[in-house]
Amino acid sequence: MAEQGQDNFRDTIGTLNEEGKRAWVFPKKPDGKWYDYRKYVSYGLLAFLFSAPFIKIQGNQFLMFNVLERRFNIFGFPFWPQDFHLFVIMMLIGVVFVILFTVAFGRLFCGWICPQTIFMEMVFRRIEYWIDGDRGKQIRLSKMPWNAEKIKKRILKWFIFFIISFLIANVFLAYLIGSDQLLRYIIDGPFKHTSTLISLLIFTGVFYFIYAWFREQVCIIACPYGRLQGVLLDNKSIVVAYDHKRGEKEAGRAKYKKNEDRPTTGKGDCIDCFQCVHVCPTGIDIRNGTQLECVNCTACIDACDHMMESVNLPKGLIRYASEENIEKKKKFTYSPRLKGYTAVLGILIALLIGMLFLRNDIEARILRLPGQLYERKADNIISNVYTFKLVNKTIDDIHHVQFKLLSHKGTIKLVSNNMLDIDGQGLAEGTLFIEINASALSGDKDRLEIGIYSDDILIETTTTAFLGPRSYK
Repeated sequence: MAEQGQDNFRDTIGTLNEEGKRAWVFPKKPDGKWYDYRKYVSYGLLAFLFSAPFIKIQGNQFLMFNVLERRFNIFGFPFWPQDFHLFVIMMLIGVVFVILFTVAFGRLFCGWICPQTIFMEMVFRRIEYWIDGDRGKQIRLSKMPWNAEKIKKRILKWFIFFIISFLIANVFLAYLIGSDQLLRYIIDGPFKHTSTLISLLIFTGVFYFIYAWFREQVCIIACPYGRLQGVLLDNKSIVVAYDHKRGEKEAGRAKYKKNEDRPTTGKGDCIDCFQCVHVCPTGIDIRNGTQLECVNCTACIDACDHMMESVNLPKGLIRYASEENIEKKKKFTYSPRLKGYTAVLGILIALLIGMLFLRNDIEARILRLPGQLYERKADNIISNVYTFKLVNKTIDDIHHVQFKLLSHKGTIKLVSNNMLDIDGQGLAEGTLFIEINASALSGDKDRLEIGIYSDDILIETTTTAFLGPRSYK
């Protein structure tokens, strides 16, 4: 791997060598307080990720993103295509929250919550440490010729990686098509659903490629968030930072010498041990400042604290801090910029809550049949033909559904039956006729208000257009 110095670190990335080819990163196994905290958070999030598709709230899957059928469950609440505006507002809330969080705490999301980092560092990388050993052993194994030991370790690691990728693909599929559907496919057998099996193998291949080969390149190349933070961060943002004031001092960083009186020499507290570089999963030198490759994983904090403790120097040379805190010793303050983002976030959340309260349990659409004119019947009756669609957003069946005119005197006749039932989370479609006496019409195009009733209880209202002859006004 090409060494990054203070002069060239912004000209290249740590995962490229001098020829511009991929330089494999062999990070040292982290150990320390922050790494333990990250393990607790990561295993909690992994448990949530694997269990969420199988948790039901009032019969609804806790989280589901069925893109093909355009059905989404968010925290047990079902959302249909008709609720797309609510889904957009939730996405906007997520974006504003990420922006607010990044302005305040940098790329903390990437190091602690991002699924890519959690799977890579807490699952696949730990398996790699178990099979291949720590950094030094991994480097030696990589340079080793393909003998029996290397082949055995590689096959074992790749096999386990494939199995885990397959499990992740199954969980991912449960989020897309629903856990009940996935379990039904498993019980039926994979060869009865070959298209689903092919999709599952494609997902498995993608996850295997990411975690077995692409790895940290996702954060460095593919993910736009690293570049976004360059726009959002300022000197007040709290990030994983190297205290250059303390680390460099007047004489700069230097190797540690036993029994030296370091403060009197003017040397900085950084002993140039490169442990922060060796432990970094993206191969950067944090001492060069904030970089787009840094995912704020805290591995360098633990490594540096361990070295400081070993040489009897204060911990915290690398820590969570803002540039302003390092330069001027100022504490974190809630800046006007943060207050502005918080206000926008609050408005969006209030808007979403209001819309959720106004959201009806049933969505009704009644539209005139395209290309059809009105029909004149006996006794001066004008008839229009319509198609209707009723969507039941609840898990309960809706029985004895009827249509009644609210704005005009007239009758509504269903083609099939006068009453219908709608299954829970189902829909009903059909055709109906609306008949109104011409004398009750105010023009050639009236707006009708129609009530939808269940057991004589009004559950929804909708409007539609009614055509009549011009001579009746």
